[in-house]
Amino acid sequence: MIARSWRATATAGGACTYEEHFRDIVLPELRVTPGFRAAYLMRREGPVAEGTVQIQVLTFWESMAAVIGFAGHAPQVAVVHPAARATLVTADETVDHYEVRQHQA
Repeated sequence: MIARSWRATATAGGACTYEEHFRDIVLPELRVTPGFRAAYLMRREGPVAEGTVQIQVLTFWESMAAVIGFAGHAPQVAVVHPAARATLVTADETVDHYEVRQHQA
């Protein structure tokens, strides 16, 4: 299994708007993508700058081939809808991939 990690920052209002976008747009698209396994949206206040919220998204995929099926032939490039990007202060342009070696649910 492959974990795909991406980060961004937003204002408190922007983070709430991003969460709505993630729930209403991103998750339905992921659910029908072959090889998709799970997604987590996490957030915490600061500490980068006062009044900002850090956002981290972790998605889990059956294989690197499934990631490529989702992200294309440059899987290290972040996939962020323009509407979502507009809600953010900063957004990583790239993602990190990790091979999941052990897992307990």
